[in-house]
Amino acid sequence: MQAFFFLINAVVSFFCTLLLLRFIMQMARVSFAGQLGDFVVKLTNWAVKPLRRIVPGVAGVDWASLVAALWLQLMYAGLLLSVTPVELSADAFGTVLMILMLAIRGLIRLAIYITIGVVILQAVLSWINPYSPIAPTVNQLARPILDPIRRFVPLIAGVDLSPLVVILLLQVVLMIV
Repeated sequence: MQAFFFLINAVVSFFCTLLLLRFIMQMARVSFAGQLGDFVVKLTNWAVKPLRRIVPGVAGVDWASLVAALWLQLMYAGLLLSVTPVELSADAFGTVLMILMLAIRGLIRLAIYITIGVVILQAVLSWINPYSPIAPTVNQLARPILDPIRRFVPLIAGVDLSPLVVILLLQVVLMIV
């Protein structure tokens, strides 16, 4: 049973990560023309395209990606609560609220992990291979997060410490969430 939930968690986390990445890339106005964009679009179209008929895009953002990620998280949280031997509230509203809170918490945590991954990848690429085909996409994703920190943390001997500060701050947010 534990192996089953491990596999379900891995699949749900993988697709939720891709759906959230698609949403974040659209919010940051990152081009989907590169390898990463093509990968994300091809693996998430099965969920996003049908939802676009129901959930319209607003302000140039495809909200169907976020709704699909939330839907997957809701299903996973519901599955977890259905087999957990925890004393649940007798009313349906309390149970639904708990499932919704678990799903939203899961999405927030995944978004933070995506951000940490993007910042680490950007820092590594800037040192090892700044001309990699994926570097422009990663830079576009990391710039809105790193630029505010770069105003306060100067370069020290040509080394940018802002990724370290961002990762530490995001770790604190993860502890709170």
